[in-house]
Amino acid sequence: MKNAAVGFRVHSGWSALVALSLEGNEPVVLRRGRIELVEAYHREFKQPYHSAEKMPFEEGREFISNAKKEAERLACRALQEAQSELERDGRHLVGCGLLLASGRPLPDLQTILASHALIHTAEGELFREALAGACERCQLRVFRVREKQVVGEAARALRTGEAAVLKRVTELGRPLGSPWAQDEKFAALAAWLALRQNGKPSAPTQSNSPEARRV
Repeated sequence: MKNAAVGFRVHSGWSALVALSLEGNEPVVLRRGRIELVEAYHREFKQPYHSAEKMPFEEGREFISNAKKEAERLACRALQEAQSELERDGRHLVGCGLLLASGRPLPDLQTILASHALIHTAEGELFREALAGACERCQLRVFRVREKQVVGEAARALRTGEAAVLKRVTELGRPLGSPWAQDEKFAALAAWLALRQNGKPSAPTQSNSPEARRV
């Protein structure tokens, strides 16, 4: 059974997903799509920090905590379904590639809720950390890479230039047709790096989300 990995590019309330395996040294796309990270796809739920901003503080804290738990539960369910589908095709899912934003630590919740810019940052972090938690619950190794660095990381791993990496990942989706935009391309690169990373020692990771430390 050949190894496979999935890559994620996260948005508020959902994530693009691409699953890859290797044939020789060349990546092959096995699955692509999106997974929902909120049960009821309304702004109130897909933007939990925006919603919490309008609530009494403790009520807002609980709302955010519940949103993260729901997102992790839905992500775990989607991963288990992907694992089953890939195993039926003779592939063993071994890891996940997760694209990060800036990676800067977030302040406490009160400070976040007082800043519109930090609210947007925290929402992305909540859904990324929910996905990471789901991967770990499914016993999948998580490879994290900042989105701004993913092309450079891939270029170093493949010992080529960034332009060549972008060309290869664009051509990777050509047989599949649309959609194969930045979501799919970057998720594919994250999965590719995760697959190459499998078997190497992993560096410890720590959540940037203040709510993740409390949930």
